[in-house]
Amino acid sequence: MSSLSETEGHQIIAEKRSSRQCEQQNHLLPGPYRPLYFRAIPEVHEAPRARGSRYFYFRVILYCRCAASDAGPFPVIPEVVVCSNSRMLGYIWQYFYTSFFRFWLKWILRQVTGRCELQRICSSYKQGAPRTTRAEYSLESSKSKALRTAVDVEEDKVEKCVVAIMKEKNIHSQKDPTFKANLQVCIFQITGYKKLYISVENIRKQVFNSENKEHEDMLLKLWNLLMPTIKLQSRISKQWGDIGFQGDDPKTDFRGMGMLGLTNLIFFSEKYTEVSRQVLSHSNHPKLGYSYAIVGINLTEMAYSLLKAGSLKPHFYNSVPGVPRMEHFHELYCYLAYEFDKFWMEEEPASIMQFNQYREMFQEKVKKLLGQPDVSLSLRVSSKQ
Repeated sequence: MSSLSETEGHQIIAEKRSSRQCEQQNHLLPGPYRPLYFRAIPEVHEAPRARGSRYFYFRVILYCRCAASDAGPFPVIPEVVVCSNSRMLGYIWQYFYTSFFRFWLKWILRQVTGRCELQRICSSYKQGAPRTTRAEYSLESSKSKALRTAVDVEEDKVEKCVVAIMKEKNIHSQKDPTFKANLQVCIFQITGYKKLYISVENIRKQVFNSENKEHEDMLLKLWNLLMPTIKLQSRISKQWGDIGFQGDDPKTDFRGMGMLGLTNLIFFSEKYTEVSRQVLSHSNHPKLGYSYAIVGINLTEMAYSLLKAGSLKPHFYNSVPGVPRMEHFHELYCYLAYEFDKFWMEEEPASIMQFNQYREMFQEKVKKLLGQPDVSLSLRVSSKQ
C-alpha cells in the first residue's frame, strides 16, 4: 500500500514511468499520441482523514492512440486520484458515461432524430462557443479516424475534411444544407486556436536582441508612442522608468515573455494610442501607481497562460467567426491592459507590494467571465482613442 500525506489530498499524483519501464511493459508510445479514454480502478491507500471526511482512491490509467500511425490504444501515465465522496461520484459517472452511456445515448438519439451527433450540434446551437466546443469534443471523442483527425487538419484542407466526414456519417447536403458550412466554421476555429498558440509561442521564444536593429527600432517606437513630447536622451537611460521599466536597459525586462511582451505593448500603444497614454498616466499616480511596462509584460504572461490552458477558447470561438490570428491575441491583451488598470484604480491597493494578490484576483475575475457561454473579451473603445 502506498502512503499519501494530508496535503496531497484532492490532488492528482502522476507516477511517470521511465522509457525503459514502458518498453519492458510494452507501453512505449511510437511518437505523439492523442488521449482517448481512461479506466478507474479502485485501490486502498493509507492516508489521514481530515474532519471526518471519507476518501476514496482510484488508479486512473489514461489510454492514448498514436497520432502518426493511429496505433493503440496504449495505457500511459497511471495516476492515483484522491477524492472525497462527492468527487468520487463525479469520477465514477465520468468513467461510465465515457465508456458506456455516451455510445448508447448517441445511438438512441440517432435512431430517434435521424441525425448524427455533429448534425444535432450544428443545428441546435448558434455559431459560437456553445456549438464549437461541443463539436470539438464530439470530434476528439469519435472512434472514427476521419473525425478525430479533423481537429488537426490544415486550413486549406478543411473543406475536403468536411466532405470526408459527411461521407463517413452518410450526411446529404440536400437533407441538411447548412451542415457543411457550419461544421467548416467550427473546424476553422478549432484548428485556428491550436495554430494561434504555436504562433504566440514562437514569438515568446524570440529573445530581445539589442544587436538586432528591428528589435531596437520597436523599442524606440514604444517610447515615441507613449512619450511623443519627450525625447529619449540615450538608449540606456533612467528615462525608461517613466514608462514602467525596472532598469536603465529595458531588454532585461523582456526575459520572461521575450518579444511577445514588447509586441503587445506596441500594439496597444499604436492602435489605442490615447487609451494607452491614459493608462500610463494612471500608472504614474502618486499613491496608486504601478510599473506600466512591467505590468503589461505580466498581463502578457496571463494571456499566454490562459491561451496555453485552452481557457480562451470560449472567447475566440465567440469573437472570431473563423480562424483566430495573431491580431486577435493582441486585441485580447489590450482588453486585459485596459480592464486591469480600471480594476486596480477601483480597488485602490494600499501598496504596489500587493500586486501579486490583486493580479490573482483579476485573473480569477477573467476566468469567471470565460466560464460564461457568450463571453467576448473585447475592448469597447474606438481605435486611436
